[in-house]
Amino acid sequence: ALTYERYGGPEVVQITEVEAPTAGVGEVLVRVQASAVNTGDWRIRAAAFPGILAIPGRLMFGILRPRNPRLGTEFAGIVESVGPSASRFSVGDRVFGMIPAGGASAEYITVDEKGAIAAIPSQLSVEEAPAMPFGGLCALVFLGEFADVSPDKKVLIVGASGGVGVYAVQIAKALGAHVTAVAGPDSQNLISELGADCVVNYRETDIDQLGAQFDVVFDAYGSVSPSASRQLLRNGGLFLPLNYGLREIGAALLNRFRDRKIRLAVNEDRMEDMVRLGEMVEKGTLCPVVHKVFPFKDAARAHAQVETRHKRGAVVLSLVDATT
Repeated sequence: ALTYERYGGPEVVQITEVEAPTAGVGEVLVRVQASAVNTGDWRIRAAAFPGILAIPGRLMFGILRPRNPRLGTEFAGIVESVGPSASRFSVGDRVFGMIPAGGASAEYITVDEKGAIAAIPSQLSVEEAPAMPFGGLCALVFLGEFADVSPDKKVLIVGASGGVGVYAVQIAKALGAHVTAVAGPDSQNLISELGADCVVNYRETDIDQLGAQFDVVFDAYGSVSPSASRQLLRNGGLFLPLNYGLREIGAALLNRFRDRKIRLAVNEDRMEDMVRLGEMVEKGTLCPVVHKVFPFKDAARAHAQVETRHKRGAVVLSLVDATT
């Protein structure tokens, strides 16, 4: 299993031999073939919680040292056994999903069958599947539920090439919106291929110059301030920052006095949303984006890659040869 004993840089990541779990009531035992390293994993490993979230983050995950030494939240693999009263899956089924509490980067894991787990769509490889839950679930809930994006909406996505952004572009398009996506020069073609109607190179264009034309501004990177968002939104528009601190909380307290509002939220990881992601893949409206696949023994390098915040899509760990 991928573990860490103290907060810090990628060097604190280690592979540790642990006792194999057994599926309990309502659980399935999954032999993990691939896992992913996402922004959330990096922040938990380094205790790099943004802004005011540093306090609740430490209280949740451990004040001085990690409360849970197991790393990883996304997984894909094969059902090895089924616990009592579990009926959603059978031995041999290919599954993927999320374990928000951590521990997904391990050879074997147990998962509540009513948790954020679903069958892997037939067209996905086991290394593509774990690239989707973190970013896909976030984008689906933020855009489909919190922003209620519909065909009459114009959506601006900032950080469109990241682990959440690549799915936000696709999901906004699937919901019928007109999508303007902001990304770096090396990602312009990728974002166009994912369906964005307009792609903005942030190194050439100041997004403040885009004007108040959007119904929704979804900042998946953390570079848009509440005041800047109001310059981009139409009357009645909504700003959705994925990361937030004191200035965003202050702006939210003034919502009642403003026509252009901000919503601060955290999405849940639900079974029904995982199933919906799978259905979208089956229909061809959503596809995974994998930046790079690392062997499990190079997990520290994978964490270092994510920490740079310069990647296109997801970073994946292959556990197929984890013992070699």
